[in-house]
Amino acid sequence: MKFDLENEYTAKGYAVIAGTDEAGRGPLCGPVCAAAVILDPNAEIPGLNDSKKLTEKKREQLYALIVENAVSYGIAYADVEEIDELNILNASQLAMRRAVAMLTPCPDLVLVDGNVARGFPMDTVKVIKGDSISPSIAAASILAKVSRDRLCMELDKAYPMYGISAHKGYPTKAHMDAVRKYGPAPIHRKTFLKFLSKDEHH
Repeated sequence: MKFDLENEYTAKGYAVIAGTDEAGRGPLCGPVCAAAVILDPNAEIPGLNDSKKLTEKKREQLYALIVENAVSYGIAYADVEEIDELNILNASQLAMRRAVAMLTPCPDLVLVDGNVARGFPMDTVKVIKGDSISPSIAAASILAKVSRDRLCMELDKAYPMYGISAHKGYPTKAHMDAVRKYGPAPIHRKTFLKFLSKDEHH
């Protein structure tokens, strides 16, 4: 993956460019996780790609390489309460802004995966399918996905009856059946449980 997009904005005078992406917008439980990364265009990270196209093992390997080679990175969350209060899109943006705020030096441009960029204190560029175009966004997508998957393993230990280690909180039939059977846990996003009938929410 080439730094064409980053280089385009460097040529326009931006000195520090970061990419940001999130993981976990679709699941029924757990926080949404975002990462932001500033990469050195000269640092080779072979195999960098959209996290969804990589195996879990490859993501773990790349996670270590990115953390080692990035100029700076941040990983942040928006929790279940924030998701229910703000809605998932706004909570995802909040998590991204939190991740970007952790970067040193502070970027003067952020490439944001997707078609929404809200409330960032610096210039932003929305990049559709950014994780397959921009190495900075791809790196962020990997950090976010691996971090959230690791967190899901912890949630699985705390709430083993939902099978979170297998589906990572996504609305699989097994997950929805478990929520129907055991009721929602504190880690569940109340606004995502539309499949429950009214009396099942309690």
